[in-house]
Order: sequence, then structure tokens, then C-alpha cells
Amino acid sequence: MFCQKCGTSNDDNAFKCTSCGHILQSVTSSEQGRPYVPNYLVQAILVTLFCCIPFGIVAIVYAAQVNGKLNAGDLEGARQSSETAKTWCWISFWTGITVGVLWFLLVISAEF
Repeated sequence: MFCQKCGTSNDDNAFKCTSCGHILQSVTSSEQGRPYVPNYLVQAILVTLFCCIPFGIVAIVYAAQVNGKLNAGDLEGARQSSETAKTWCWISFWTGITVGVLWFLLVISAEF
């Protein structure tokens, strides 16, 4: 395979040009043989905004680590961060629901 940028001949399976570093072909994660690991970042942001800020921030921190660990080749670390992010999302969600219900009951009982 020849580089479109500099014209150097490269191995057919090469991802980058050996001479200039230009990307020769796009490779998706499924083609790399890397399994999908969800990062739960969207869920972490939503529970932070709508449920419980402190626990949601913890979920965001762990969710942000997933893709970096995958790119570094740390599959087990990515899975652990993913599971921890999911756990903190649920903790934040149920804490927000519980506090909301308790607050509602307090407001209702204060009126009577």
C-alpha cells in the first residue's frame, strides 16, 4: 500500500505510513477485535444534573476512564471502571429519588 501523502510503500496491513505517519486506513474497534465496553458517561452526566451531584461526579470520573483504558489496551481496567461508573450512576439515581420523596413527604406533613 502506498501512502497518499508522501508516496512511500508500506505493508498492506499497516495503519500508519512508516515515513510520514499519515493514517493509511481506518480501523474500527470491532475490526481490531476489541470488545465493546460501555462507558456510561451520558448516564453519569444525567444523574449528576438531576439526581445527586456528589455521587454523580464520582460516576463521571469513572466513566471518563473507560475509553482511555481501552485505548491503552487495559481491557480489565476498562471493564472495572465501566462497572464502577454504572454502580455510582445507580447510587446517585436512587439517592436522588429517596431524597426527593423524603422532601416531598416533609413538605406535605408540614402543611398539616
